[in-house]
Amino acid sequence: MTGGAKQLPLAAVLLAGGASRRFGAANKLLAEVDGAPIVARVAREILAGGVGELVVVTGAEHDAYVAALAGLPVRFAQNAAWDEGIGGSIAAGVRALSEAPQAAFIVPGDLPNLTADVFLGLGAAFAAASGARVVVPVTAEGEQRNPVLWPRRLFPRLAAFTGAKGGKSLLDTLGDERVDVAFDDESLFADIDTPDDYARLITGA
Repeated sequence: MTGGAKQLPLAAVLLAGGASRRFGAANKLLAEVDGAPIVARVAREILAGGVGELVVVTGAEHDAYVAALAGLPVRFAQNAAWDEGIGGSIAAGVRALSEAPQAAFIVPGDLPNLTADVFLGLGAAFAAASGARVVVPVTAEGEQRNPVLWPRRLFPRLAAFTGAKGGKSLLDTLGDERVDVAFDDESLFADIDTPDDYARLITGA
């Protein structure tokens, strides 16, 4: 989905610092779909979706991600405390952003069905709301999904996250400072946690 409002300068923080323990010995973000690692697949859709700056937050397997994303216009931020929870990775990515973007998506790396149109639609909603409100994708039933688009005024709060604290802890305090964008196709937001999830993805089951 896309809108008619002029796109504002946007960034994204792609979270690739987790341990993916439920996936087994392999790294789920480096598992291939249609010949490309999941993390590269997600990065390409972000960049095609009106995002001008992409920071990839890595953890223990930094070099593997650099190799997987070779040739793409991304920057890397390594979270030394990656095993302490998602909050530190969000903070590391936000702190690495330049002064240019007016908002940033926080994108979990395990969402291989995201499309450029998701980012374009959320970006258009942000512009339509005068670049002031948090933009949240939701299902037809109103359930929150990722990626959330955060305005720059909230960057300091995101940059202070630690441990397991994620964006929902902040979202729940914002009331009408957010705008929800509904998507009919819930499969866009399906995540990959286990080998069974991956098998369903590659077989189309």
